[in-house]
Amino acid sequence: MEPDTARLMAVLIRATGAAHLLEIGTSNGYSTVWLADAARATGGRLVSVDIDPERTAIARDNLRGAGLEQVVELRTEDAAATLGDLQDAGLDFVFLDSERPAYAGYWPELLRVLRPSGLLVVDNVLSHADEVAELMALVEAEEGVSQAVAPTGAGALIVVLAR
Repeated sequence: MEPDTARLMAVLIRATGAAHLLEIGTSNGYSTVWLADAARATGGRLVSVDIDPERTAIARDNLRGAGLEQVVELRTEDAAATLGDLQDAGLDFVFLDSERPAYAGYWPELLRVLRPSGLLVVDNVLSHADEVAELMALVEAEEGVSQAVAPTGAGALIVVLAR
C-alpha cells in the first residue's frame, strides 16, 4: 500500500470513529500499523488476517516496534474463515488487500459483517482493474451501497453500506 492510501484510510477511520476494524491481507504489517494507529485513536481494535505465517511474524515485529501490538489481533488463517467467525453487522471498517481473485467470493460475507454506514476500502482497484472487475461489478449492482474510487496510490475503492 502506498503512503497516500494509508493516510486516507487513517483519516476515514478517525472521521467515522470506527472502532471495530478488520484487515484482510496483513502482509508485512505496513498497512496494519496505519490501521492500528487510527484504531488506537478511536479507542478501537483491529483484527488482521493473513494466510502466511512468515508474513504474520514480520507484521508482529513491526507492530511491536511501533508500540501497537496491544491494539491488534493477528490471525494466520484463510480470510473466509475469519469472515465466517464474525458476527452480523459487527464491523465498522474493513480493508481488503489480499488475493484479488478471492474478493468476489468475500462479497456476501462483507455485506453481512459490516454495520450500516460501515466502510469497506479495497486497494489496487486501478492498478489491477482486471483482477477486481468481478468485485467491482458486484458492488455496482448492489442496492443499498454507495461507492467511489479514490485515485490515490494504486486506486482505492471506498464502499459505504447505506442500509
